[in-house]
Amino acid sequence: MKWYKIPDVEPTKEPFIKKVKAGGKNICLVGYEGKIYAMASSCPHAGYDLSEGLCAKGKIVCPYHRYTYELATGKGGEGQNDFLETYAIDIRGEEIYVGIKSFWDKVLGRK
Repeated sequence: MKWYKIPDVEPTKEPFIKKVKAGGKNICLVGYEGKIYAMASSCPHAGYDLSEGLCAKGKIVCPYHRYTYELATGKGGEGQNDFLETYAIDIRGEEIYVGIKSFWDKVLGRK
């Protein structure tokens, strides 16, 4: 797994949703209830930008069709049969890092 520092975003207890770049990927970074989550930024259902959505009850809500995805797992809401790719987060002092697995990390089950 390779770690990417996210510039201009500091860990905070305040809620936020922000679209960032890490390892050439668009990532939706979410601060919710004191934790930070990272996931794919496009809704797999309609391709809409999730950073323009909102958070409710531990889920990100797509602003287009209101599809929901769990922040921690990326699992879609009941009956959706889809998911978002999620990414590891590491807080190092006042800096946020997002971990992205390579294709081979995924195939070989590496952490």
